[in-house]
Amino acid sequence: MKFCRFKDGKVEKKGVFIDGKIKEMEGSMFDDFVITDREFDADGVEFLPPVLPSKFPCIARNYVAHAKELGNDVPEIPMIFLKPSTAVNAHKGEVAIPAESEQVDYEGELAIVIGKKCRKVKREDAESVIFGYTCMNDYTARDLQKIDTKFTRAKSFDSFAPIGPFIETEFDWRKAHVKTIKNGKTVQDGTADLMIFDIPAIVEFMSGIMTLLPGDVIATGTPAGVGRVDAGDVVEVEIEGIGRLTNKIINGVD
Repeated sequence: MKFCRFKDGKVEKKGVFIDGKIKEMEGSMFDDFVITDREFDADGVEFLPPVLPSKFPCIARNYVAHAKELGNDVPEIPMIFLKPSTAVNAHKGEVAIPAESEQVDYEGELAIVIGKKCRKVKREDAESVIFGYTCMNDYTARDLQKIDTKFTRAKSFDSFAPIGPFIETEFDWRKAHVKTIKNGKTVQDGTADLMIFDIPAIVEFMSGIMTLLPGDVIATGTPAGVGRVDAGDVVEVEIEGIGRLTNKIINGVD
């Protein structure tokens, strides 16, 4: 089932994408909900982030080829960082290049959406706490990352974490195929079997550090092929079975 959040005029709503239409739902997607008869055209609504995570942990260098393309060693344990909730952006939202940076890169990824409060989850139980999966683009101010050697500033600018448009609950992560398309050209193309740490390992590791809450999002890492964006570019992350996340790049305001 594909869940989403959207605006009808100025009113925020939740919905389920069925047969090419968004049907409005009432209640929590994580608990009891009712699908109503009210429906909307997907092209006629303003998409919102499908969830508003309390935290947004991410896995770095989770594909060997990506680690090597940036001249980094392959990690022996999951390498993590956090994006702030204020970086969360939506399908068709604008991604702003900050004045502080001269090189912002796209990083298309599969993201996990947590469905239950959990702590210290064993890998064999990981799928029981996952609500679903969504598309994500981990925008990074690469020049600032190189200067700082840490990830926080480079990953944390407003608009740098678009997710959506949908959360797919009936998705086999083992078959995940992540494609990033820049201005109509495929620039990243990777599959889940190339991950160093798979989904159960990620959930086990992350929940061993912090309590995960419903709606928290975990980015699982990007395949090889990351690259620069400039104002005017349109970047899409497509994962078959989930959907296509589209964002336009703009210059930020000082």
